[in-house]
Amino acid sequence: MDIRSFFSAIENIMIVETKGITKSFSSLQVLKGIDLSIDEREIVAVVGPSGAGKTTLLQIMGTLDRPDAGMLSFMGIEPFGLSERDRASFRNRHIGFVFQFHQLLPEFTALENVMIPALIAGRSYDEAAKRAKDLLAFLRLSDRTGHKPAELSGGEKQRVAVARALMNNPSVILADEPSGSLDSKNKDELHTLFFDLRNEMGQTFVIVTHDEQLARLADRIVYMKDGLITS
Repeated sequence: MDIRSFFSAIENIMIVETKGITKSFSSLQVLKGIDLSIDEREIVAVVGPSGAGKTTLLQIMGTLDRPDAGMLSFMGIEPFGLSERDRASFRNRHIGFVFQFHQLLPEFTALENVMIPALIAGRSYDEAAKRAKDLLAFLRLSDRTGHKPAELSGGEKQRVAVARALMNNPSVILADEPSGSLDSKNKDELHTLFFDLRNEMGQTFVIVTHDEQLARLADRIVYMKDGLITS
């Protein structure tokens, strides 16, 4: 291997890989053999019509659902080979989630919502609070730490959700229609934020989206139709 190939290999570390993933619900086969790899620091948009299997694939990649067949690997670790308890711990440590409707707990403040993954992981309250405050400051939400979700705008809620996803410094963030409920201004700000996080924190993203603008900004677009990757 020459020096150029050596450094190219270092720069392209595979974070997630799926091979032959299939999934059916009753008689409906939703995924029909998905092969996909995601490299470190890559932003990948998964697009396609409704019913293509995009969200099902994201749920399996997030270990929230188990495939009928095939293999999922995170940096050489196969999470579906772990016990349910160990898989939950693995998910908490290595995978961040951002959903269309933020999924913040209404009874907790922004700061408390962001802290939750770290507290689940067993980190001390003070350590979790410091990390959460740093993330909220980075996302320009320092003045909103004590506010509950009902007191936040749509864009602020989604930025809190992004901070929560970043809390344990995950290997990858999986986002399902993250800007689907936002107006144009907040949508543009969220899209910019994803790329800022990749550039400044080295974060990797897999984003299921119908938003053509966001998809065009991604490093790579994966097209799905009828349970298959078409290109």
